[in-house]
Amino acid sequence: MNDVRIIFMGTPVFGKEILKCLVENKYNVIGVVSQPDKKVGRKQIITPCPVKEYALQQGIKVIQPYKIKDDFQDILDLNADLIITCAYGQIIPDVILKAPRLGCINVHASLLPKLRGGAPIQRSIINGYDKTGITIMEMASKMDAGDIISQNEIKIDITDTYSSLHDKLIKVATSLLLKTLPSIIEENYIAIKQEEQEVTYGFNITKEEEHIDLTKDYLQVYNHIRGLSDDPCCYGIVDNKKVKLHTVKMTDKYYEKESGTIVFEDKGLGIVIDGRLLLIEKLQLEGRNICGSIDARNGAARNWEGKVMC
Repeated sequence: MNDVRIIFMGTPVFGKEILKCLVENKYNVIGVVSQPDKKVGRKQIITPCPVKEYALQQGIKVIQPYKIKDDFQDILDLNADLIITCAYGQIIPDVILKAPRLGCINVHASLLPKLRGGAPIQRSIINGYDKTGITIMEMASKMDAGDIISQNEIKIDITDTYSSLHDKLIKVATSLLLKTLPSIIEENYIAIKQEEQEVTYGFNITKEEEHIDLTKDYLQVYNHIRGLSDDPCCYGIVDNKKVKLHTVKMTDKYYEKESGTIVFEDKGLGIVIDGRLLLIEKLQLEGRNICGSIDARNGAARNWEGKVMC
C-alpha cells in the first residue's frame, strides 16, 4: 500500500500538517507542489510557505509553478499514482486531474456542499454555523464540486475563533485521511455526488472585510471578529489609526450609547455594539505589538473613553 507514488499539493500550515501526517505514516510522497515563495512582514522578506519548508526538511522534491494551468509538465513527469491536495491555492487543470491512475483527492475544511472555496473555516464562524467538518472528495474541474468520499463533523463552540477551529479541524482531517486512504488505494470506496441545490460558498476574505462594520447587530460583529482571529484579523479606526481586534468576549451588560462607542470596563476596554458591551481582550494598535486591553488602557488608549470606533 505504501509503495503508491503520491504527490501532495498544499501551501499553508493546514496543508503542512496533512503532508506531515502522510510522511509520518510512511506513505511514499515523491513530490510536493506549493505556491511560490512570497514577501512576508514589514521588511518584505522572501519566505517559503510552511508546506515547502517541511518538504525540504524531509528531502522531498518541491515544485512551485506560478501558473499551474500553464506550467505542469514537471508534475506529470513524476508519474504519480495519486495526488492529494489541501489548501493549495490554484485551480488545478484537467491535464493533471486525469493523470494519476488512482485520481486526485482533496481534503477540504467544510461539510460539502456547504462552503466551497478558499476560506471555509473563517466563513463557518462568520456565518454563525454551529457545526462544520472535513470532507475528502474526488477532485473535479469545478471548484470543490467533486464526489464525496468521506466526511467527519464537529461542533463549532460559541467561543471558537478561526485559530482554534483551524487547529481542531487539522486533527479531524489527519484522522479522516488515514481512515480513508486505504479504500482509495484499494479502489473499493463508494463516492456520493454533492447536492447542487445545497451549495454555499466560502470565498477568500477580502481586504474590505477586514474592516469591521460595527453598525451590524451584536452577534454578527462578534462572529466576524472571531472568524478572522488571528488571521487576517479585523480592525476598526480610532483617532484615524487602525486598531486590530484580536480577541473579544461577549457580556450581558448594556449601554444606551452609539454603536462603536468605547467604554472603560473592568480596568480594560469594551465597545458598545447594538446597545450591548463587547469586551476587548487583546488588541493591536497601529505600529505597535499585540497587547491586553488593560495595558492598552493604561497606555496608548488612555484617552479613548467615549470615542467612537468606526
